[in-house]
Amino acid sequence: MATPQIRVGVLNLMHDKVDTQQRFTRVLTHTDYQLALTFFYPRTHYRGRAVPNLVQQISQPLEFDRLGEFDAFIITGAPIEQLDFGAVTYIDDIHRLIDRLVQLDIPQLYICWGAMAAANYLYGIEKHCLKEKLFGVFPNHIVNHAPLLAGLPDGFLAPHARYAELDHQQILNHPDLILEATTIDDNIFSFRARQHPQSFLFAHLEYGQEALLKEYRREKNAYPDREYAKPQNYFRDPVHMRGPEFKWQPAQHAYFANWLQTVAHDMQNKKLVKE
Repeated sequence: MATPQIRVGVLNLMHDKVDTQQRFTRVLTHTDYQLALTFFYPRTHYRGRAVPNLVQQISQPLEFDRLGEFDAFIITGAPIEQLDFGAVTYIDDIHRLIDRLVQLDIPQLYICWGAMAAANYLYGIEKHCLKEKLFGVFPNHIVNHAPLLAGLPDGFLAPHARYAELDHQQILNHPDLILEATTIDDNIFSFRARQHPQSFLFAHLEYGQEALLKEYRREKNAYPDREYAKPQNYFRDPVHMRGPEFKWQPAQHAYFANWLQTVAHDMQNKKLVKE
């Protein structure tokens, strides 16, 4: 039986637009599913200024009337987790997008800042800044078994890179949310909604082998006078920051394959209902 084509929309909010697009294209096409990927940017992010040519070349302006074309949708992270949600210029676009995805019952994958913004808007989960950046490759403990974690052992490795965290206790206490996994230090890896096809992923599993090093260099180059934490448990030679290791590749392959499998099942169920 031929595998179905899955149409996935991606709102790309990351700083490194080209790398991010390449990463998601790579990890999502590493499966047996036929994919049609469309990348978007929020119009209001460029209010009062021209949209950069590069952004226009690799992505499209977010059109809410087009969302019905998609079988699933991803909102990426963004390097703005230290900002209050209300200070984000395009937060209204994010909220409107989430509302429309829920209305259409389209499976949603929210990643890092995207997960923070969505969980805050949908379920009132509060965000707080960490004392220092959570940055590196860490083992993760499975709290509740989940379809997207199928095939992953307890203690699986994943890259985390963020300055903020959601309120852990609020997630545990919320009747509509299920905590799936955390780091051994109790930072969130993922949780999901009980009643809606919504997954919230806090590790950057889409990252390739060099991504943490690139992130460190980008921040250091932007503010050379500041001290930045180096990514932990990442380099073969941590003193000289040499030899980044791709320790999370097994988790990357499993997680995104599992997510696309749940999307394919959702498509099949909707098809049977229509018939």
